[in-house]
Amino acid sequence: MEQNETGCQTPQATILCVNNCGFFGTPATLNMCSKCYKDVVLKQERAEFAASSFQSIINGSSKNGAKVSDAATAVIAEANAISSDSMEASRRTSSESPAIGGSDEANKQGPKRCGACNKRVGLTGFNCRCGSMFCGVHRYSDKHDCPFDYHAAGQEAIAKANPVVKAEKLDKI
Repeated sequence: MEQNETGCQTPQATILCVNNCGFFGTPATLNMCSKCYKDVVLKQERAEFAASSFQSIINGSSKNGAKVSDAATAVIAEANAISSDSMEASRRTSSESPAIGGSDEANKQGPKRCGACNKRVGLTGFNCRCGSMFCGVHRYSDKHDCPFDYHAAGQEAIAKANPVVKAEKLDKI
């Protein structure tokens, strides 16, 4: 960061997270957002813990040493691959300008449509208990021939909320 004449630092260009989660990353977190960075660090710690536990098993017993050492080396190799992939991805994004575009998940799902009239509903759709999405006209159960049994669901809710209570019998004098 450079300082201008007033002593203020000029901000750097924003960098999107290397895992393409949509949040911004920082060079301090390997150009990842805080959540992705925390996940990577947690995976590395787990891999190191697993490797150290395998090493302690190997040192403790000599029966299955060959099998356990192969597993330990596999875990260590996986941890190194994860860290190298994240480092490589951070280098690529820092050298290239981040691409601006929509998320892949939204493109795969397609537009949300009403289950009755197939009208595009977008963010204004209503989810029904039957599992479908409907527009404002068909959002009520009687308008879209909903197969969900509201009567039975209501009975179950009342039964759970009001358990049967039996008083203890009193001794007669």
